Amino acid sequence: MADLTALLFDFGGTLDSDGIPWKARFFRLWSEEIGRTELERFDRAFYDADDALVGKLPKDLSLKETVRRLSAGLARGLSPENGAAAERIASRFCEDSFESLAANGKLLASLSGRYRIGIVSNFYGNLDAICAEAGLAPSIASVIDSARVGAERPEPRIFQEALSAVGARPDQALFIGDSLARDMAGARSVGMRHAWLAGEGASGAPCCAGDPVLRRLADLEEVLGRN
Repeated sequence: MADLTALLFDFGGTLDSDGIPWKARFFRLWSEEIGRTELERFDRAFYDADDALVGKLPKDLSLKETVRRLSAGLARGLSPENGAAAERIASRFCEDSFESLAANGKLLASLSGRYRIGIVSNFYGNLDAICAEAGLAPSIASVIDSARVGAERPEPRIFQEALSAVGARPDQALFIGDSLARDMAGARSVGMRHAWLAGEGASGAPCCAGDPVLRRLADLEEVLGRN
């Protein structure tokens, strides 16, 4: 893509799972470990557990412990007697996450020689530590964590903070994320180009006509190379 100087990435569902949001991953693991739960009830319990962690975690807390606390909160909301299963869910979740982060970390390392890299995420306040833990820090120019800046995607301010941190104008940056509502709409609101990480087998139209649609994050190299 002509004139690009910066690439901004979502974290959860993008760098750690190639297009599958955390809630969907937890729902699959919960169903496999404990059994199917009515989706609306699961969603309420997940969002309650998620909200309870925002801004409440130590800034140096690891991904493993973050996921353990989220999984435990989910179990308390759905099935308190299944604490052991919640631990297994957290362990499996982290195993999958670190596998994706290792692969996508190599991609970021390759791209960081040509672009300034930023991470922009609705997170809990400890995303800097998690990026360092995953080995991403050497490739990253900035980490924008919603709990630290007081704004969440798709609010324009979090994208503006990210652009300022990497020293780019909106027309010089590309945002890559898995959520049409948070990532694509938010980037569009500040005039930034955007690529949708739809995941394997996903259906639906991109945010805007002509937007790149990625099945895997590794496809980004091809998109950047042909523009």
